[in-house]
Amino acid sequence: MTLGRSLAVLAAANVLNNRVAPRFAPLTSAVATALLVTMARRSGLTWSDLGFARPARGAALGGALAAGVVAVYTAGIALPATRRFFRDERALALSRARVLEEALLQVPIGTVLLEEVGFRGVLYAQVARSHGPAAATAVSSACFGLWHILPAIDMAAANPALGGLAAGEGVEEAPGDPTADPPQQPADLPPAPTAHLSAPADLPPDLFGHFSASADLPPVPTSPLSAPADPPPTGAASTDAAPADALSTDAASAGALPTDAAPADASAVVGAAGAPTVAAPAVAAARAQGAGAAAPGRLDLVRVVAGSVVATAAAGVLFCELRRRGGLLAPSLLHTATNSLGYAFARLAAARDRAA
Repeated sequence: MTLGRSLAVLAAANVLNNRVAPRFAPLTSAVATALLVTMARRSGLTWSDLGFARPARGAALGGALAAGVVAVYTAGIALPATRRFFRDERALALSRARVLEEALLQVPIGTVLLEEVGFRGVLYAQVARSHGPAAATAVSSACFGLWHILPAIDMAAANPALGGLAAGEGVEEAPGDPTADPPQQPADLPPAPTAHLSAPADLPPDLFGHFSASADLPPVPTSPLSAPADPPPTGAASTDAAPADALSTDAASAGALPTDAAPADASAVVGAAGAPTVAAPAVAAARAQGAGAAAPGRLDLVRVVAGSVVATAAAGVLFCELRRRGGLLAPSLLHTATNSLGYAFARLAAARDRAA
């Protein structure tokens, strides 16, 4: 019964932080953490059972791993093949004040506090008390993976390269040159309004995919997917840069796509200036394969979510082992470094791209 109540608290906090009130995540997470610890203590679990032990060892272990994160991130942005995984428009769209808020408040309190105390502290201890540490690792890690379903859905739109990696697409460069001009729109079609899946400017990047939709985002316009009966006169349609929906127009003309809305993948990630950057890989496939490429958009999203769940569950196993060796402080330091440093390295990656 206690385990069920803990899972209910975690599920409610997940929805609040990712869909209802993301900017209030630190408050939500602090309240949820206090509630979980109170329930665990009343059930008879000690502070040591919950992982509040061995702080000196945990600080040394976690600090060493955090330094390793810095080294890995530095190598990652130095190599063109891996630098694209750091191109997260959510980080680049933030002001300096918002970056500091995310790195120093949203990540440590809104993310790491609840996830470490909730999954590696309370949930782990509740299962370990009756079924042992192996079962505790399996259950808490599986739940940690499922916790990231909502963030993974949004990561697929905000960071296509990292989403593709989570889906198992490897580290090869995406087809074409990401810095090249976007494909030209056919001259016999009017310019279609772009249906942007843009990343909100006030939400953080995260290797584990943390990202939540902002309630105040404008509605996404749908684009016409068929040519009008009377094409506009020459010069009426600008061909400087075709919006992403022009790609879906080709597939729709072959009967591959429904004509009431653009597919989810048929949009570019939008940066701070509002200019499209890298088109989703599935769009190029839709243009090349015609009618056979309608379904992969949704299928790709399923693959991204499934890959993210598996990856974060595996990370949960590592974090549980760190918790066993150094208490909650060890995984907490690694978790914070992994997430918070993403902001700095996203900007460093963008600076290297501009300098190249």
